[in-house]
Amino acid sequence: MKRKRKWTRALMVIMAIIVALAGCAKPAEEPEPEPVPEPEPQVIQPPAVSETEPEPEIVYPYTFPLTGIGTEELLDDRPLLMLIENHRDARPQSGLIDADIVYEILAEGEITRFAAVFHSEKPEVIGPIRSLRPYYAQIGEAIDALIVHAGYSPAALEYVQKKKLDHFDEIYNAGAYFWRSNERKAPHNLYTSTELIRQGMENKKVRSEWKAPAAIPFADKDAVITGETADTVLVEYYAGYKVEYVYDAEKGTYLRHMAGSPHVDKETGERIEAANVMIIETSHRVLDDVGRREVNIYGPGEGWLVQQGKVRKIEWKLVDGLIRPYINGEEVALIPGKTWVQVISSNLKVTFSAKDGDSSTAS
Repeated sequence: MKRKRKWTRALMVIMAIIVALAGCAKPAEEPEPEPVPEPEPQVIQPPAVSETEPEPEIVYPYTFPLTGIGTEELLDDRPLLMLIENHRDARPQSGLIDADIVYEILAEGEITRFAAVFHSEKPEVIGPIRSLRPYYAQIGEAIDALIVHAGYSPAALEYVQKKKLDHFDEIYNAGAYFWRSNERKAPHNLYTSTELIRQGMENKKVRSEWKAPAAIPFADKDAVITGETADTVLVEYYAGYKVEYVYDAEKGTYLRHMAGSPHVDKETGERIEAANVMIIETSHRVLDDVGRREVNIYGPGEGWLVQQGKVRKIEWKLVDGLIRPYINGEEVALIPGKTWVQVISSNLKVTFSAKDGDSSTAS
């Protein structure tokens, strides 16, 4: 019995030692976890913009009265009508490109002259300035413009004095507001600017507020013009004074040629262009041996209106300050932009041509 107890005690001691040794044993090392890669940052791209997406249309609070083009400021200054010559020694002219409306009419003999109405733009050089004729004075009077010129024909002097028209004449009453250029010989070297003339108006206390004519109707930008094709317009005044307009479909305007060459501005070299070309027939009567004329600019008469590569037959008359086109008694809207008016006698030839070679002679 005693021997059995000894074995039991020995067994218990051995087990205790084993347990103790097991508690002191070094635990097995756990494997280190695999590193987790950090997520790549996401780059957020802005939404793609279509290259053909149109820019937002700018809505202007006002429009220029004589061109229909939008503007930020109300323009109520009195226009300036300037007499600009077209002799070959006066070409290229300065400032014609900036006129809102230009009237080309025979001055004497076979020579044409321009009555250019300046309102929305303010060119720094305008000219060469030449003498006045009564029908140019009538155009200026109708639109309530200050008339700017250098001398007159006898009939023009009589008309200006009778009507007491506001005018600046370089020879007699406003020489300080003109200058002579050394680049050309007299009389083809007389120039002025809108700034000089408006300063003269202030100095001489000439009325600057405009008695504006009835508003010109202008076509919507999406308007589609119908009519016969007129990619090219030829107005044959006389040799050396033939006028041609060639339609630029990309611009939507007519590029002007004078005597077979592109008609450009002397100061910038840029082409003269027009959104509207009006050709009007009216009576002409020669008054003297010099070839000065009497020209009816009041109408009514017949003519043609050329816009966006098309030509339409019109009736015209001077109404509410301007020569206006009519079809079936309704005034025809103009395309916003510059307007050129070719005043011709009934014996002059006008031809409208298409790119495919078809043409029609209108007069």
